[in-house]
Amino acid sequence: MAKFYGQIGFAQTVEREPGCWEETVVERPYYGDIERNTSRYQQDNKVNDDININNLISIVADPYANENFQHMRYVIFNGSKWKITNAEIRYPRLLLTLGGLYNGYEHDSD
Repeated sequence: MAKFYGQIGFAQTVEREPGCWEETVVERPYYGDIERNTSRYQQDNKVNDDININNLISIVADPYANENFQHMRYVIFNGSKWKITNAEIRYPRLLLTLGGLYNGYEHDSD
């Protein structure tokens, strides 16, 4: 079983000014294991196929991850941001299933 160390992006909606809401992303580092490491190409009517991974990463969850697992958006794995498609609680760990590339909000640089 391969080891994992990387950043996980948590997104939360905050009110920047009255009536103006914005999603911000905070990255936090985590250790864990790579339980499954697979990839597949998704063929659509495009010139280039999309690549999706179906990896399963088991991280050692801290209190922040346990309380905010529903806000997890992506995992940085092999230099790319991959969407978290499923998060399962198996105390003291979280099992994260990854899907396609993440194209959402970026890391908050504040």
